Amino acid sequence: MRDNILKKEFSKKDVNRIRNLVQGKHGDKTIQSIGYSKSQEFHKEGDIWESKGQTWTIKNGVKQNITKLDKAKKIHNTPLFCPECKKLMKKRYDPDYYKIHSKCFDCVIDMEHEIKKQGKWEEYQKQLHNTDIDGIITDYKTFVEAALNESNQSFITEAGDVENWVGGINKERAKESLEKGIEYLKSKKIK
Repeated sequence: MRDNILKKEFSKKDVNRIRNLVQGKHGDKTIQSIGYSKSQEFHKEGDIWESKGQTWTIKNGVKQNITKLDKAKKIHNTPLFCPECKKLMKKRYDPDYYKIHSKCFDCVIDMEHEIKKQGKWEEYQKQLHNTDIDGIITDYKTFVEAALNESNQSFITEAGDVENWVGGINKERAKESLEKGIEYLKSKKIK
């Protein structure tokens, strides 16, 4: 029985594969291929290129996909250290204040203290209030426009049944209400 195992002949491919494994060359080829060979592109840190409809870059030695949401991700992520005072951002309100002011809670307190010293506190509060109302107006417009463009011909119930509903949104009335709502919000701005 042992004689049958030892009589097996190894091909050149098998010998080359074992030799590569012993030498630590795990990815090396064992045979020569003829025909198609894929061209390799080499990129360095900071390069931006497109491949198969996606945009790529190399950051800190890592290949990363560039998407349309990268700016939103960057805004949403709170850094470990405050960009202004370089202290660790570990307090409860630091992430919220970073999203608004791009600095930690303590730096915002210091900034607001300086604004009060300069006598510009009312102007600062007015600017924050008006900026908040502008954001609400933008969100309101987006919501109403999405509702107007939405198709309401059929809905799927929780049971999985498709129901056809008759009627819909009165678009003229909705646009009129949108304008009235925007006027109301603008009237709440501080002048």
